[in-house]
Amino acid sequence: MLLRGKAILRPGADGAAPSSARSDGDGRWRQASFPRVATGWGLGYAARMTVGEAFEELVRIMHRLRAPGGCPWDGEQTHDSIKPYLIEEAYEVAEAIDTRDDKELCTELGDLLLQIMFHSEMAAEQQRFTIADVIRAISDKMMRRHPHVFGDTTVSGADEVLRNWSRIKSVERKDTADASALAGVPRAMPALLRAQRLGEKAGHAGFDWTDTRGVIAKLREELDELEAAVQSGDQADAEAELGDLLFAATSLARHLQVRSEDSLTGAADRFERRFRHMESALASQQRDVHSATPAELDALWEVAKKETP
Repeated sequence: MLLRGKAILRPGADGAAPSSARSDGDGRWRQASFPRVATGWGLGYAARMTVGEAFEELVRIMHRLRAPGGCPWDGEQTHDSIKPYLIEEAYEVAEAIDTRDDKELCTELGDLLLQIMFHSEMAAEQQRFTIADVIRAISDKMMRRHPHVFGDTTVSGADEVLRNWSRIKSVERKDTADASALAGVPRAMPALLRAQRLGEKAGHAGFDWTDTRGVIAKLREELDELEAAVQSGDQADAEAELGDLLFAATSLARHLQVRSEDSLTGAADRFERRFRHMESALASQQRDVHSATPAELDALWEVAKKETP
């Protein structure tokens, strides 16, 4: 079972790296040639492997796990059954980035890569596509979307790159089922992240406020509408207006060039630290939050805000 990608690459009998070969999908295997790279974590012979050799070894391992006589668990999986792990691994990569732990980030990126390999291997078994198709597709896309690097287009800066990206993407989508400028934002994304991405896409299409003052005015407008809905007692209307307020907040985050998801995560972290600070203060008196009065909790909260970042 290779659920979390902790595969160990083992050298051959003579201590050398495993042999490396590639296939162009025609059933014939050829020797691959890539630049050699070193690793930072003392992985033995892996430090002497090329990028191509290391990648192809992972392809071979994944194929072996799914093949007859391989791992029973891995062989039983489907796209649907391992979908949760793909999402989980992406979150673990994000957490490793937040903690600035390079060793953990290296490990978690490997776990995420494994999920891509897993889905590609299952597709290859059904002759739908291979990992080579996946790589070729993203390589082609990057070259199309960067004409200022791989073509003759000139740009004045990053903002123009983003506008070109949006325009090229729209052209690519003209022949698809969804040609909207908002296409490509999964509904399954975390709500704040999805809202901010939708706002970004709309902004690239020209539908946006010119500055933060306009967004703040919109926030005040939405807050007034939420208050009116609450006072009316209409629960459904209040829910809708709260959603509009939160959506407007993600637009402000975008104009401030911050990520609303990260901003709310930071707020939740601060709340937890400060609440735990209150609990510790009460525990030193052999009490807990349930025994404290609202006035005591307010006072403790103010102390926690001063003493806890």
